[in-house]
Parts: sequence; C-alpha cells; structure tokens
Amino acid sequence: VQLQASGGGLVQAGESLTLSCAASGGTLSSYGMAWFRQAPGKGREFVAARHRSNGYTYYSDSVKGRFIISRDNAKSTLYIQMTSLKPEDTAVYYCAAGTPILSSLRSDQSYRYWGQGTQVTVSS
Repeated sequence: VQLQASGGGLVQAGESLTLSCAASGGTLSSYGMAWFRQAPGKGREFVAARHRSNGYTYYSDSVKGRFIISRDNAKSTLYIQMTSLKPEDTAVYYCAAGTPILSSLRSDQSYRYWGQGTQVTVSS
C-alpha cells in the first residue's frame, strides 16, 4: 500500500485545515488507518485513528473535539478535518495504515504503511 499525504500549509490560530491521504495498491477498508504527527525535536505522537473492523474513531486528548478523522473508501482516501487550530498543533502530519488490535491503535509500531508527511504550521 502506498500512501500520499497532502493538504498541509500555514494557517493562523483558530483556523481550520483538512488533510488528505490517498491510498493506492491496496483496499483501504482492509486496514485500520491513523494520523500521527511529529513536532520539531519531539517524538511521533498519535493524533487519531479509525479502527478497521468496528469503524470507531479514537483521538488523543489534545485534539479531541477539534479534529475529525474520516475515510472515503470509494476514493481510497483518509481525511482529518482540523478545526480551532493552535500553535501547538504545528507538526509534520503522517498518515498510516495497518492492522492494529484495539489496544495498540495509538502505537506507531502497529502501522506498517506510512505516508511521506505534510507540514502544518499554525501561527499565533
């Protein structure tokens, strides 16, 4: 599976942005999908995930209520809608696909396929 993330950019605090992750070479519905991010000087951080089987969505506490993860199987595309953006949301955002069990959804080790990352910068 190849993943291509896009949609990043420079926005002001309080604004919104939607990232996309186009998948090819596999059936998106076969995988659990997630977004992670990595800020300068920090490790990769879980943002949101959509479970492969139950379709439930999961979020980190830092983005819950502001971000929404969704998937369009017909377009083989994963999205994350980000609202009320804050300067601390500044990071490179990565999409990922894999077959994690429920208890390991938030671990980047659970995902086999990764997009190349797209930069999101939120100015104050």
